[in-house]
Amino acid sequence: MPEIVGWDIGGVHTKAVWLRDGDLDRIRSASRPFEIWRSPEELPEVLREVYTSLGVGRSGAMAVTMTAELADSFPSKRQGVLFILGALRRAFPDVPTYLLSLSGEMEELGTAFQRPADFAAANWLASALFVSGQRAEGLLVDVGSTTTDITPIVGGRVLAQGRSDTARLAAGELIYTGVVRTNPNTIVSRVPIGGHACRVAAEYFTQMGDVYLLLGLLPAQQYTSPTPDGRSRSREDARRRLARLVCADGETLTAGEILLLARYLHERQLGQVSEALYQVLSRFPDRRLPLFSVGVGRFLALEAGERLGLPLSDLEIPPAAAQVLPCLAVAYLLDQHLRRERG
Repeated sequence: MPEIVGWDIGGVHTKAVWLRDGDLDRIRSASRPFEIWRSPEELPEVLREVYTSLGVGRSGAMAVTMTAELADSFPSKRQGVLFILGALRRAFPDVPTYLLSLSGEMEELGTAFQRPADFAAANWLASALFVSGQRAEGLLVDVGSTTTDITPIVGGRVLAQGRSDTARLAAGELIYTGVVRTNPNTIVSRVPIGGHACRVAAEYFTQMGDVYLLLGLLPAQQYTSPTPDGRSRSREDARRRLARLVCADGETLTAGEILLLARYLHERQLGQVSEALYQVLSRFPDRRLPLFSVGVGRFLALEAGERLGLPLSDLEIPPAAAQVLPCLAVAYLLDQHLRRERG
């Protein structure tokens, strides 16, 4: 079997995993922050850089999922998919490349060019198909920097109601809330300050990465997106940014007041995830599905699962792979696909 590189090409991060002989214990992973809407023409070079940082030789094949097609630098998602496919072809012209379709099939790059809409935002499906091969039942909850995916697995089958982003938003299976890039003013309209329900500023002053940095739940090295003010990821700068949510600063609010604000925002974001979990679970009222948590914000999924009384279970993957599961999943799925083709 060839060495395989699995990709998850997102709007703000480009991630990859190297897999050899289907051995999950010997993977290598790499990730690079890249806001594709700022300079999409740089994507081929970013892909080559991420590939090089894996520190491996030439791969025999590549497997790809993406979400970057939604970036507003593209007039439509179809054109976004086509752009990303073209970038892959330019970056790796001699490497056989496959994409996972929303029907769960591995298709060659040329086929994807013909049906681009079938390959938009399939990273959640890659993860769910991979996990369904390990666990017959459960809720896979992937909390990332920007979004949260909730995917039910029952009887060894992925039972998602939605396939497109819009359908998944309606089904509670996709929540646009994450532990780094989400602006708190999309979670709350008021916060408690000095005994009052204070309205928040509709500006990009801060993000949830500042909240979780202050609460000690997000290490600075996992706060990978740019800060709103361009300053550091220190606790002091995070406090200044968060205070501006109510048009204050580090001089007009005390450290204690800002910390209480962070705790409140954590509580409200936890409520967003819990509400979506209830919505998905309401389709399976007679099943006590275990929860599998992955992603940079897996701590949020674990807390929500505990509050809902769900059994918490671990997956048979290296701990580092939990943050790049779609990459590992799509690489593993391609490995299995090629094995079946070769008998």
